Amino acid sequence: MAKQLDYHTIREIFTRFQEADPEPKGELEHVNVYTLVVAVALSAQATDAGVNKATRALFKIADTPQKMLDLGEEGLIEHIKTIGLFRQKAKNVIKLSRILVDEYGGEVPNSRAALQSLPGVGRKTANVVLNMWWRQPAQAVDTHIFRVGNRTGICPGKDVDTVERAIEDNIPADFQLHAHHWLILHGRYHCKARKPQCPTCIIRDLCQFEDKTL
Repeated sequence: MAKQLDYHTIREIFTRFQEADPEPKGELEHVNVYTLVVAVALSAQATDAGVNKATRALFKIADTPQKMLDLGEEGLIEHIKTIGLFRQKAKNVIKLSRILVDEYGGEVPNSRAALQSLPGVGRKTANVVLNMWWRQPAQAVDTHIFRVGNRTGICPGKDVDTVERAIEDNIPADFQLHAHHWLILHGRYHCKARKPQCPTCIIRDLCQFEDKTL
């Protein structure tokens, strides 16, 4: 685990991220906030590309909680059976859809606590939805962010909760909205787990990772 970087270094890192990609976007496809919740819930232990492939046809016929209930669990399974843990995920999507219809009038609530009360929606999923749909500076820490944060010193921590706090505490406020997308994309395409692309990395000179590839 690298040491926590200082304010000026972090500001320079995120200035470079912003210059390279001013409006970073999440890669999960969705048509409204409900389909975003479903897509993020399905993405646990799966790739965004795999989820997108499965949900393109699904969201054409089931883009509201009621339509998902009308499709039913078996119908949903037919669409998502290429995704890992599809049976449990299908159960959760049907359950959360029922709760949204019965308790929220078919609308998706926009507090973290209410989102986390839905089956299959943990803190990370809730944070993604709050950030991507309601543009709240919520930080969803996944494996990419955990790796990048600890390698570089941007937001080191022994667990995801500590890393989330390190992001909130150390990254300047004007970068908070897009922080988790910049970090995810950097981890997905540059600071990879097995073969980090250090020679072409735009923050190589500021990063504390000792095993840089040259």
